[in-house]
Amino acid sequence: MSPLSAARAALRVYAAGVAVMMAQLLRRCLGGFTEPVFPRQPGRVAIVTGGTEGIGLATCRRLALLEMHVIIAGNDAAKGREVARKIREETGNQKAGVMMVPQRQTEDGFEEHFGLNYLGHFLLTNLLLDTLRESGRPGRSARVVSMSSATHYVGELALDDLQGRGGYSPHGAYARSKLALVLFTYHLQGLLAAQGSHVTANVADPGVVDTDLYKHVFWGTRLVKKLFGWLFFKTPDEGAWTSIYAAVTPDLEGVGGRYLYNEKDSRSLAVTYDPHLQQELWARSCQMTGIRDRTRDPFSE
Repeated sequence: MSPLSAARAALRVYAAGVAVMMAQLLRRCLGGFTEPVFPRQPGRVAIVTGGTEGIGLATCRRLALLEMHVIIAGNDAAKGREVARKIREETGNQKAGVMMVPQRQTEDGFEEHFGLNYLGHFLLTNLLLDTLRESGRPGRSARVVSMSSATHYVGELALDDLQGRGGYSPHGAYARSKLALVLFTYHLQGLLAAQGSHVTANVADPGVVDTDLYKHVFWGTRLVKKLFGWLFFKTPDEGAWTSIYAAVTPDLEGVGGRYLYNEKDSRSLAVTYDPHLQQELWARSCQMTGIRDRTRDPFSE
């Protein structure tokens, strides 16, 4: 990728972030963020990836308070056990990710943003689909919640170069992974609905949240976060509310294919509603992860 293209990708991502921060500042000045009232969820199970820090950790704590059985999925077993211990002491969905890291690959050889932010969630969800179908029932659907962000609005996705090997930009790679998550979730919802399954899939956008994800961004952004994060950024607890809402609210019982921001239905990027692009990304993701493509025969044995 040329320096000009990389700079363009960076400016688009930062512009999206600034727009969200301004909206959050305005809302804070007008009264702030109010936590929704969530119903108790005894007997239900939640699997939260990236649940050891940031938004994922805040989500695990809140779901545990709602009496859900929370399974923390991560790559550090010791840290996971420690978090589980603390949650149990305090109380008596798909959120693992990286942002704007230098160019590097996962152990499986995938570009890190695309591999961790998108392909990992794609694979885990597919591996859990049969279990989700069995657990969902009328009036109590199983729910898949994918975590995207406003950067998907400036993302660009080329099916012949999903990992950006033609030229790397950390900003472009991050936005691409978040765009892929929206496309995947919408296509998944279409497959589930076509089969009459009691499983729904929605996208949650947490906004701009004060977490450790920003350690690789431009130093000026880190400085703004350190000095003014309390004003422009959401706290991890506030950032978790939309994904928790998507996971438990009765308002979304049986409802899928939504892009949720601040606990409200929003319109995602126009291209995310393209069924052909959704299906092609799904098929290529199946090839990359080595799983059966359920597109033609979604949930047959």
